[in-house]
Amino acid sequence: MRCAMRNVPKRAALTALATSSEFSTHRRPSALCSSEGVRAIRERTELVVVDGLRLRVSVRGSGRPLLLFNGIGASLELFGPLRRELRQTETIAVDLPGTGDSETPLLPLTLSGLARLSGRLLDVLGYSHAVDVLGTSWGGALAQEFALTSPRRVRRLVLAATSTGWFTVPGNPLALWVLANPLLYSSLTYLERMAPALFGGALRERPDLLRREGHLRFIQPPSIRGYLWQLAAGLGWTSVHRLHLLRKPTLVLASDDDPIIPLAGSQLMAHLLPRSRLHLVPNGGHLFLVTHAAKVAPTIEDFLAA
Repeated sequence: MRCAMRNVPKRAALTALATSSEFSTHRRPSALCSSEGVRAIRERTELVVVDGLRLRVSVRGSGRPLLLFNGIGASLELFGPLRRELRQTETIAVDLPGTGDSETPLLPLTLSGLARLSGRLLDVLGYSHAVDVLGTSWGGALAQEFALTSPRRVRRLVLAATSTGWFTVPGNPLALWVLANPLLYSSLTYLERMAPALFGGALRERPDLLRREGHLRFIQPPSIRGYLWQLAAGLGWTSVHRLHLLRKPTLVLASDDDPIIPLAGSQLMAHLLPRSRLHLVPNGGHLFLVTHAAKVAPTIEDFLAA
């Protein structure tokens, strides 16, 4: 017996430019469907044009839609381990301007500009109702900005390994210095050498986790200009004085060993959010969505289903 496969949402053909598409079907344990059958997971990757910028977007799975915002310089492939574990959720991942196969704008966009662009991307893709939003690291700042400026488009919010921007508990100076170096995204040797100090957590004892999963960020490295534009977008940005206005249910995910985002910073953010709860990922490090995807995904889906 075969299970029915949910179709990918209809695209707005007149506003989306689909210049490339990739489809993949993955087998899942039969328990997700029926005792006899299996569920097919369909993924579609395409290029769409939003406000004159070409963006690469991937939609995978079925269920309530979850929009994913990645860390600085990272392409959507870095979400691969987490997306494979989110079995009851439709995930929408995008290469933000300057990363992956997306176009780099001539001038940098602010986080508020990127939030507006993300809203129009949802329009292009045909999502008229509110979606859930997950942001990690730099993408967590964008997720906060998106929820603050477009509250009607957000149902629930997940903030992973992120902070309130300026006016928060600062990270390790060495880690922040390394993170600001574009070489991090163009040299695997450099990344592996700096990973323990930069990302912490399980990577301190098991650098093989980085080679097994962390290498995904090099499938589509960012352009130098795109990386610098993302750095510029975060300059001076803070949500610390506005989080009391964000009343969406929020899950704050944090690690007890994150050199970039100290636990105290995540605790501060959770305290400022009126409807939040904090979940700790022991020994997770900054990349726990990659290295601990199987452990974190059920917590995310339980929160989204509540």
